[in-house]
Formats: sequence, structure tokens, C-alpha cells
Amino acid sequence: MTSVPLPPAPGTAAHLSLALANSVVTLPGGSQIDELDTPDNATAWLIAQGLAPEGTGLLSYCQQQLEGLRADLRRILGSHTEGSAPAPSALEGLNRALTAVPSAAPLHYSPGAGLERVHTHPLSRIVAHAMAQIAEDAAGLLTGPDAGRLASCAAAPCDRFLIRTHARRHWCSERCGARQRANRSYARKLEKARVD
Repeated sequence: MTSVPLPPAPGTAAHLSLALANSVVTLPGGSQIDELDTPDNATAWLIAQGLAPEGTGLLSYCQQQLEGLRADLRRILGSHTEGSAPAPSALEGLNRALTAVPSAAPLHYSPGAGLERVHTHPLSRIVAHAMAQIAEDAAGLLTGPDAGRLASCAAAPCDRFLIRTHARRHWCSERCGARQRANRSYARKLEKARVD
């Protein structure tokens, strides 16, 4: 994992699905930052997102499940921002995560608290529950009021997703915006030199 701090893309803090989709990013020069590249890093990501308790330890299989959901989500977000139909296999993967766990919290009784509804699941199901929450967020994002503002970062080679905060903003960070402006300026200078 390359350790280059990147500011969060607009919308990431409010949407677990964007946080997962943007947990891998291509940097200039072709290197990548992948926050899920090992079981320990995937565990740290889940804990940081509030999707797993401290002390959780994922196995490779769980890490691979999370990476699989991320790949499906990136394909769906990519097709959405391009205005094309999503791959059926990506939709199937997202829907599988969405429906893998019960959505209703069962009723429990404890002498001190009385009746309460609490999601309980064994440690082995933490990833399934986390993935269901991410998939629920993705479904809400893709069908909700922010769906029309979803975009891919326009500054190549960055491949993060964002919710546009301004009609003219099509980049995920000021760093990408500066790179995009510099590239446009350089292209104009080249074009002017060709004309002269």
C-alpha cells in the first residue's frame, strides 16, 4: 500500500458506498493506494468506518469478499456516471450483499433495559453485516436525490467517485483540480505553438 494521504472526495463522509469505492485510487505515474490490500488493512478500514468493533481481525476470505463488493460497486458507479446500464453481475453482487443478512433487528429482553431491538450477529458475520450496510447506502445513493450529482473525477488518472458540490466541479480534490487545470493550460500552449 502506498502511503500518500488523500483528502476525502466530496460525499465520502456521508456515504459508506463512496468510501468503499474510493478505498482504491490510481495516482499519477500509475501507482495505487489500496486501503484493503491486506486483511489487517481491510480490518482497519472497517473499524475506521464504524462497521466493525475494535479487536476485530479479518481473514483473507473476508478481505476478498469486501474487495469483491468494492469491484461490483465501482462497476455500478462507473456505469451510472457514464449513463450506461450496469453489468448484471455487478448488480447481482450488490444485491447479494444487500440481502445476505436480515434487515430487521430482532426483539431482545434484558432485565436492566427491558425490551429493545438489537442487531446481533456472531463475529464471523461482521463482514456480511458491514457489506449489507454499504450496499444499502449504495442503493439509497443511486436512487436518491444525490444520484444526478454522482461523478467520476475528471483528472486522469484519478479514478475516484464524488458527489459534485458545484456544477463546474468534476474533480475529487483540490490536488486533482490543480492537475486538471495545469493539463488544460499545457494543452492550450501546445495548440498555440502549433498554430504559430
